[in-house]
Amino acid sequence: MPKIKTHKGAKARFHITGSGKIMRVKIGKSHLRRKKPKRVKRLYDETIPLHPTARQRIRRLLPGI
Repeated sequence: MPKIKTHKGAKARFHITGSGKIMRVKIGKSHLRRKKPKRVKRLYDETIPLHPTARQRIRRLLPGI
């Protein structure tokens, strides 16, 4: 039986906490932020937990983590 490979795109976008939660970064963080208010820009800095319905799908992409 071959080893299951980690999906490198998922590895870059998600990380798993010590308690087992999968955290993600909000979309829209990379560009066009200059014209947004400071309050909105601050919201992009935090990582948020992944929605429970997507958790199983992302777990399959990250087998060794």
